[in-house]
Amino acid sequence: MTGYPSIVNERLLGSLRAAVEAAPNDRVLRLHLAELLVASGAGPEAIGHLAAVLAADPSSVDAQQLMAQALGGDAPGPTTAAPSARETPTVAADPGSFDWASAEAELDELAPVHVEASADERAAAAAFPTETSPVTLADVGGLQEVKDRLFASFLAPMANPELRKLYGKSLRGGLLLFGPPGCGKTYLAKAVAGELGAAFLHISLSDVLDMYVGQSERNLHEIFESARASVPCVLFIDELDALGQKRSLTRNSGMRTTVNQLLTELDGVGTDNEGVFVLAATNHPWDVDPALRRPGRFDRTLLVLPPDPEARAAIFTTHLRDRPVSGIDVRELVKKTDGFSGADIAHLCESAAEAALLDSARTGVARPIAMADFRAALGTVRPSIGPWMDTARNVVLYANNGEYDELGKYLRKYGRR
Repeated sequence: MTGYPSIVNERLLGSLRAAVEAAPNDRVLRLHLAELLVASGAGPEAIGHLAAVLAADPSSVDAQQLMAQALGGDAPGPTTAAPSARETPTVAADPGSFDWASAEAELDELAPVHVEASADERAAAAAFPTETSPVTLADVGGLQEVKDRLFASFLAPMANPELRKLYGKSLRGGLLLFGPPGCGKTYLAKAVAGELGAAFLHISLSDVLDMYVGQSERNLHEIFESARASVPCVLFIDELDALGQKRSLTRNSGMRTTVNQLLTELDGVGTDNEGVFVLAATNHPWDVDPALRRPGRFDRTLLVLPPDPEARAAIFTTHLRDRPVSGIDVRELVKKTDGFSGADIAHLCESAAEAALLDSARTGVARPIAMADFRAALGTVRPSIGPWMDTARNVVLYANNGEYDELGKYLRKYGRR
């Protein structure tokens, strides 16, 4: 081995290391690696392998002699033991040539060291986990018009397979939920999955994008494969405007190819999304690539507006359910929070609870949350959807091609928030 070029020696040692790692109890293989390590001057590494051999077989003469050599003793003398099957006669090589036949003979002695992962291991490594949603539409307070639209869009077809088959209704395509932030689009998606008893797979930008070329597209494909393997499944893509941004607006070729992959997964040749209903949410539908809005993709849209009075009452009830309260007038709170998003109402409840907590800590006597805490919080908490409304108003006025007529009606009805 000492006459081999270093690149071949390293290749052989690397193969042997991998083989030992795959079969740590193979003493013959480990002894052979130690012998080559000693010959190449890597005594400290050889000592570890020889110690493992001697721990299993303390009487091994070959291991004892190699250990003495690795520790800096004299080279082992000739032994009377018969040569092992792995030993080959050494032929003096011409210093100016390389003995390829001997090198190939050495490499041929190594068994394949690649270990195939089981099907379950591959699935666990590649699949994106789905969950079961405990929420149904009955848990969504108010928003009756939105619920009716959801039922007409796909809940009725999915719940009545016989009628779906009779009328040739496909489950392909998706629904795009849009509206101001914090108004419950994600909660509605979970409620749809719970209503259907379907698996729920929620993905965001961080689940898809990757720094390595081509990995984002692979992640997206694996996400859809996980959904197809779990039908019926509701696949929910959050912040679609970030993942499916208009290709004309981005200079990043990686983002453009990611949008192309998303288009392919939705309705490309060879894709079978029957039983997979894709829901997506965005605050800025006007920034989504137009190709994603074509039939067979996100061909249906649903405007999710700030909660109506019934929904606001339900949100207050939910956030105050497990907190100590006294004298809370929910009707007054509902009246004073017109235009608040669900997230704004949650923040208002947090602020009132914080005021009661600080007062209790100051006086040393715990007290319940009162209306005075909410009135004080209302003086500091304001609706957060104002900037979104300004942008939406500009889109309705100057860039509406009929897609945002419903949003325009809402803006005209309620005026400037």
